[in-house]
Amino acid sequence: MKSSPAIGDCHTFSYRVPETKTVPNLYPESALFQAMPAVFATGFMVGLIEWACIDALAPHLEEGEGSLGVAIDINHTAATLPGQTVTVDAVCIEAEGTRLAWRVRAHDGIDPIGEGVHRRAVVRWDRFDRKLDEKRKRL
Repeated sequence: MKSSPAIGDCHTFSYRVPETKTVPNLYPESALFQAMPAVFATGFMVGLIEWACIDALAPHLEEGEGSLGVAIDINHTAATLPGQTVTVDAVCIEAEGTRLAWRVRAHDGIDPIGEGVHRRAVVRWDRFDRKLDEKRKRL
């Protein structure tokens, strides 16, 4: 890494929720998901939180580096309708070498919709790809 985010560094990331990020679209092959309301899915909210933290970390990475989510502890507390904009506020709470953590809060302009902690690890993609190649050989 070029540098590490400092404890207390803040990052804000916003995303307008399309119909394709609702619960029935999470697993379209599941009749159980198809029967649920068309609101922002928890699985997509988790992905959005990861995206916000990836974006926060991007300026600190060297060429050929990236990050992987390694832990997430998030509560989803309110429904969000398609068309609403979700904003994720992320604050760096840990930065130990290649391991980082953010306290995250998401809101949709009306309600807070989620909060918790997300942890990521910085990796070199070439090393990660080699491990994947080794795993593919064991299939």
